[in-house]
Amino acid sequence: MARWGCARAPEATGYVRVDWFTPDGLPTWGDGRLVIVGTEGYLELRKYVDIAGRDGIDHLFHVDRKGVSRIDCSDVVLPYGRQLVADISDRTETAMQQARCFKAMELALTAQALAERR
Repeated sequence: MARWGCARAPEATGYVRVDWFTPDGLPTWGDGRLVIVGTEGYLELRKYVDIAGRDGIDHLFHVDRKGVSRIDCSDVVLPYGRQLVADISDRTETAMQQARCFKAMELALTAQALAERR
């Protein structure tokens, strides 16, 4: 199963794709990934598995004209979730400004509407 959508705003372009594939040979229940594509290369975060067989979680791959590099991100502190919960309870904007959240939701809803039209 695959779903995708694309949305544009004057200052941003977003592309969303959701796949739900878990091949029998994958050594884990799923393969969570985040891919950020730019004009000079891309970043790919693989949450649960490195398909090259290296142990661990949170593998970050950087690909550009010079080649491929891997960064182990398993010990990186991720404060966003904790900050978001605090923002909700304290009515602050530490994790994310409200305007940015609204823009992200606008892009997501636009992408969903475009995907449903196809």
